Amino acid sequence: MGKRLTDFLKRETVLCVAAVCALITMALVPPDGEYWGYIDLRVLCLLLSLMAVVAGVKQAGLFRWLTYQLLRRMSDGRALSVTLVLLPFFCSMLVTNDVALLVFVPFTLALLAQLGAESAMIPILVLQTIGANLGSMATPVGNPQNLFLYANYHLQAGEFFSAIVPLTLVSLIVLAAAAVPVLPRALPRMELKEEKISSPRKLGAYLALFVLCLLTVFRIVPYWITTACVLVGLAWMDRKLLGELDFSLLATFICFFLVSGNLGRVEAVRTCLQGLLEKSTLLTSAAASQIISNVPAAVLLSTFTDQWKPLLLGVNVGGLGTPIASLASLITLKLYLRWPGAKAGKYLALFTLENVVGLVVLLGISALLL
Repeated sequence: MGKRLTDFLKRETVLCVAAVCALITMALVPPDGEYWGYIDLRVLCLLLSLMAVVAGVKQAGLFRWLTYQLLRRMSDGRALSVTLVLLPFFCSMLVTNDVALLVFVPFTLALLAQLGAESAMIPILVLQTIGANLGSMATPVGNPQNLFLYANYHLQAGEFFSAIVPLTLVSLIVLAAAAVPVLPRALPRMELKEEKISSPRKLGAYLALFVLCLLTVFRIVPYWITTACVLVGLAWMDRKLLGELDFSLLATFICFFLVSGNLGRVEAVRTCLQGLLEKSTLLTSAAASQIISNVPAAVLLSTFTDQWKPLLLGVNVGGLGTPIASLASLITLKLYLRWPGAKAGKYLALFTLENVVGLVVLLGISALLL
C-alpha cells in the first residue's frame, strides 16, 4: 500500500499539489452554490476530446510514419539536427507539447545512439523541449492554457493568431539557427526501421474527429456533440484507449478551477494580484509560470484581468525558464534520466541557460508586440 501511494505521488505530483491547494482554499471559502460556476465544462470536454483523438492518431502510427519518411531522406547532419528540433515544434501545434515530446524524445535518443552522436543528445533534447513549448503556443489546441484562454475570453481566430503568430515566427527562426551546428555535416549511414500506418481507415476516422474538435474550438460545432462523437468513435474503434486517457489532467484542471474561483473571492489575494497585474500582466503571468507552471497561472490570473493578450503571451513565453514552468519540460527530463549514462547536472545546466536566454529575449519581443 505504501509503495503504491509513493508511486502515485511521484506520478501525479501536480494533481496532488493542486488537490491540496484546492482543499486549502475550500477552508478559506466554504463550499456553496457558487462553486458550480467555477467549472468550465466546455474546456474540460474539449480537453477530453482532444486527448482521445490524439491517442487514436498516435495508436494508428501516424507520427512514427511521418518521422520515418522524413529521416530516410536525410544524409546531411545539419539538416537532421534542424529536423529533429522542428518536428516537435510543428507537431505540438496540433497534438500538444507533452504528446510531441513523448513521441519524439525516445526516438531521438535511440537515433543519436545509433549514429554514435551521444554528445549531441543533451543539446538536441533541450532544443526539442523548447521547441515543443514554443510551437504549442501557435494554436488554440497546442496546449491546455491556450485552450482555456481561448474559451474563457471568447476569442476570435483572428485575434488569437494576430497576437501569437509573430512570436511563433521569431521562435522558429531562432530554434532553426540554434539547431544547425549541433550535429556535424557528415553522418554515418542510418539504418531505419520501416514504419507503416497500422490502420489507414482508423486514422482517417480520427483525423475527421480532430477536424470536428477544431470546429468546436472555433465555436462552429457545440462541444457536447463533439464530445459524444469522439467518445462513441473511440469506444467503437479502440475501446482500450479510453482507459489510457490522462484523466488526471482533467482532475487537475478541476482543482485549478476551484483554487482560482476561491482565491477570487478572498479580498486580500484579489487586491494583491490585481495590483501586480495592473503594473504588468505580461511579467506577472511569466513570473507566476516559473513557480506554479503556466497552466495554473493562466487559470488563476484570468480571474483578475481582462487583458487577455499580455496574459496569453506571458503564460506561453513563461513556459520557458524553470523545469516546472511548463510541465511538458519534465517529460524530457524524466525520459533522458532513464537513458544509460545520463548526465543530469549537465542537462539541467544547459536547459537553464538556454531557457533563461529564450525567456528574456521573447519577453522583450512580447513587450514590443503589446
